[in-house]
Amino acid sequence: MTETLIQLAYLLAAFFFIMALRTLGRPETARRGMQLAAFGMAVAVLATLLPARIVSYDWLAVGAMIGAVVGYPLGMWVPMTAMPQRIALSHAFGALAATLVGVGEYTHGAATGSLARGHVLALGLEVLFGGLTVTGSLMAFGKLQEILPGRPVTFRGQNSMNLVLLAAAVIGLGWLIVSPNEVWVFAAMLAIAVLVGILFVLPIGGADMPVVVSLLNSYAGLAAVATGFAIDNNILIIVGALDGLSGFILSVAMSKAMNRSFANVLFGAFGSTEVGGVATASAGGKMSTTSAEDAALRLAYANRVIMVPGYGLAVSQAQHQIRELGDLIEKRGGDVRYAIHPVAGRMPGHMNVLLAEAGIPYDKLVDMDEINGRFSETDVAVVVGANDVVNPAARTNPASPIFGMPILKVSEAKSVLVLKRGKGKGFSGVENDLFVEPKTSILFGDARQSLLDLGLQVKGA
Repeated sequence: MTETLIQLAYLLAAFFFIMALRTLGRPETARRGMQLAAFGMAVAVLATLLPARIVSYDWLAVGAMIGAVVGYPLGMWVPMTAMPQRIALSHAFGALAATLVGVGEYTHGAATGSLARGHVLALGLEVLFGGLTVTGSLMAFGKLQEILPGRPVTFRGQNSMNLVLLAAAVIGLGWLIVSPNEVWVFAAMLAIAVLVGILFVLPIGGADMPVVVSLLNSYAGLAAVATGFAIDNNILIIVGALDGLSGFILSVAMSKAMNRSFANVLFGAFGSTEVGGVATASAGGKMSTTSAEDAALRLAYANRVIMVPGYGLAVSQAQHQIRELGDLIEKRGGDVRYAIHPVAGRMPGHMNVLLAEAGIPYDKLVDMDEINGRFSETDVAVVVGANDVVNPAARTNPASPIFGMPILKVSEAKSVLVLKRGKGKGFSGVENDLFVEPKTSILFGDARQSLLDLGLQVKGA
């Protein structure tokens, strides 16, 4: 009877998870999706605590308290601008849990002589994906938090060495299936997986971190699937499959948005200072600077304005200031929209979350495919901390490394105002043709302060 109740609870939890994924697809329903997912997880956890194989709840209570103490600050106090690295850290914790379960199950099975070949296959895949994801996610966290260099770190023969290590891990897994009690092979396979996680992320630049984070999410899901098979837990299999497949689909979508292949993302070292040997603006010329007073006059009397937020806005935590500037323009009769590129920021949906948190209505957050047709009718396009996603070289310069990447067509606006901290390049290391066009004016400075200055000037215009 108890087992039947558990499986019914797992079925209910799976229903909530699937409904959550569906509602997470739209900004206006995303909050409800998170609530559904949280409720489904609560049902799954409570059902998992029912089996008779749990002999003591003492350590489970200790673990739950430690998790609550760590999880509450991560959820409540980490700012939205740091959400990408928080998610990378969460992936590391989840994968660590799966890896430790795999190690514990294998150790127990080896001690009791109860390791079957199918069981060892599941455990081996569990520690392979889990170990890789733990260190890979920690590396991604370090790059996003700028503890580690954001640029690709490469050395001669790096990709070949990674492939040799992966082949060794696969051979080790095959060895274990044939001879399950070879503990040293299991330990070596785990060590290789941990090393590969480090070497996997090391040569990937900051521009590709969104793809890496979602791909690591997929690996964590696969580790959960293997854990489910290893300990005969249906909800882990279901949830892991949902997580793994959704992470993979998201990674493919982002690669497509950057006009890049998986192989190029993972092995191309894109974002280095010598990317492709091409780092020149085909249009030539130099940037034209402007003052807050002159820029504000254009905004105050514009009929149509499109704001284009990028990672620079997130770094400056200027989401509230861009909303306040937009409100001031609308009070003067202007129409303001916010253009969202699929890979703006450091993770999918980063800009949507930041702007929604600042109180900007969802209907004003417009995706790239829909907003691109409006730029030609726009009086002023305001680019705040965005670079590669607005670079017209992606459409006009076949020699550019980012040629073919779908971009926001900011260059078609009647005039362009760029808020930029300095003269540096984007993550790709490619010069931006937009910044030297005659219609473009650059307002240098911190994005938050520049938006505050523009707001004051528009208010007094």
